[in-house]
Amino acid sequence: MDKKDISFLEQLLYNTDKDLIISLLTNTDKPLLLHYFAANYNWNSRFDVPRVILENEACDLGTGLLMFHYADGYRMLENSVSSSSLEEWQDFLNKIYNKLINFEFKSQNISFDPELTKIQKYKLKMNNPNIPNILISKSPGEVVDIPKI
Repeated sequence: MDKKDISFLEQLLYNTDKDLIISLLTNTDKPLLLHYFAANYNWNSRFDVPRVILENEACDLGTGLLMFHYADGYRMLENSVSSSSLEEWQDFLNKIYNKLINFEFKSQNISFDPELTKIQKYKLKMNNPNIPNILISKSPGEVVDIPKI
């Protein structure tokens, strides 16, 4: 990304007009912009914006995996999600989980590594041997340096 794109991303991340952010993310066809935005998003906020990224056709498999882990998908894999957990959070994780395991992403050009240790992967697989490897392994594609904004 060039300086112009980074500047645009900064403005987008710090904009308080959620409707404008949603509109711009809905209409972008730049997978890297979506990836960088998701990586810098405040994941303590609601899931409206990440849902828009997930539904954008330009969203890459690596971005989907990034969002799954940044939204604390690891807890879902551990089966430590209770029925009292946030319904919106569970809904988002279920959508992204299904999209990932069904390979519903048009591109796999951006790599993301959840950086789970061998022990973490082993424990997850011991508790649930059916966990798809796509959720706990580095995704295919090119490794990109994510700017911290």
